Amino acid sequence: MKVALLGLSHPHAGILLTTLENLPEITSVDLWDADPAVVARPQGLPASRKVARTTTDLDSILAQRDLVFAVVCVRHDQEAAVATRVVAAGKHLMVEKPGGLMSAEILGVQRAAASAKVVASVLYTRRFHPCVTAARKLAQSGTIGPLLTAECRFLTTQVKFRHPESWLFQRRYAGGGMLLWLGCHCLDLMHYITGDEIAEVGAMLAIRSGEAIDVEDCAVLTLKFRSGAVGTFHAGYTMAYSGEGYVNASGYDSYLGFNGRAGRIVWPDLDPHLVIESPPGPNLAAHREESYVIAPSTSYGGTGGEDFFRQFIAATQGKGAPPTTLEDAVRTARIIEAAAESSADGRIVTVKTTPVLPRS
Repeated sequence: MKVALLGLSHPHAGILLTTLENLPEITSVDLWDADPAVVARPQGLPASRKVARTTTDLDSILAQRDLVFAVVCVRHDQEAAVATRVVAAGKHLMVEKPGGLMSAEILGVQRAAASAKVVASVLYTRRFHPCVTAARKLAQSGTIGPLLTAECRFLTTQVKFRHPESWLFQRRYAGGGMLLWLGCHCLDLMHYITGDEIAEVGAMLAIRSGEAIDVEDCAVLTLKFRSGAVGTFHAGYTMAYSGEGYVNASGYDSYLGFNGRAGRIVWPDLDPHLVIESPPGPNLAAHREESYVIAPSTSYGGTGGEDFFRQFIAATQGKGAPPTTLEDAVRTARIIEAAAESSADGRIVTVKTTPVLPRS
């Protein structure tokens, strides 16, 4: 299968190329970037025996009849335009989150993909972590009863360790800060695990790093779900003594908790185990921990990320649903937009309903 990686200077370009290299289903990869200097001397990309060519000519890549899909991995302000060209060429689309500067841009790509009858997914690979898979099954099977509250925390290394001069910290290029770059994963998981939509948001966003940035680096959100359950989300670039860089396992502190009338589910950190409380049964304690073995992998999202890509590939062949859709990207973007509005206006904001469009 021939694919393309579009964008070579994005922080995730290297690990995405590694993922394509690791997948035996992928036999050939074309690389593209709009910047001739980047194409001439790409920085931070691993060696790959599958790379067929590197070019600035996007039309020539998309014109190939045997190209199955493209992974769009560019600056947020460029995502929607490049993604639209992919689907207009009739190619399936995998796009890095968030998918565009704002929900309206992502919705435009969603509509174009539906019209072109191509599969379009956003890279929320954390959905395929085994703890997420298990928590979703427990929550949606009624094991913990109706949801009462949900809570999430996602903290990582401070802005000064993350190249504050990067486009990621400039609103005109990134569209937003902590919430749009990393918090989006957590907001997606809070919906994905519970099956419950976030309907209202109250938020306080802040810039506290002391660096010359103009996007939020700290955020605290209160949430109301469509079921009536309530929740919180605390996110920030806050950690001072956990090292540097983007690929830094010690540089994260995360937590997800779901409390129901009959019990609770807690994912205490990025470690592969859950704490579960539920009605006891035969050979089943009311309070227990379940651990999961994760095989080592250098792919984006580990082995779960590989499974994410495999489900997407199967969907491009008409075998089942894709792992995510652009509907998921629109939903999360609208939550973040509601948070920004709430912080600016000092009021609770209703999240716009996510449109569901026909899929191929």
